[in-house]
Amino acid sequence: TALMTSHDASSGVRALIPEGARYPKDVAARVALQISTHVPGRRVKEVTCPILFAVAERDTVAPATATQKYAATAPRGEVKLYDAGHFDIYVGDWFERNVADQIAFLRRHVPLS
Repeated sequence: TALMTSHDASSGVRALIPEGARYPKDVAARVALQISTHVPGRRVKEVTCPILFAVAERDTVAPATATQKYAATAPRGEVKLYDAGHFDIYVGDWFERNVADQIAFLRRHVPLS
């Protein structure tokens, strides 16, 4: 919660961890200094291969408006919108929809034969 301070961060992260699993909760302090400078969207216009943007419209961690703005600059970008929060697309029905969309994207752009 020190790095992700949105109201749904703690519960969202806990939903991703299997019951009884143990994991390190420490993060190097330098991450806090670097996180604000990590804006991958700034260079998305340089990505020439197909790219899928899975956008959670109620995202409290990576705001959907900014993501959609950057996605619009991708030469071969595709956007899938989900009426979900940041962590929702990693569990349950939203996860299933997200994965189905990713598989469909890969089938269109990465032929197996």
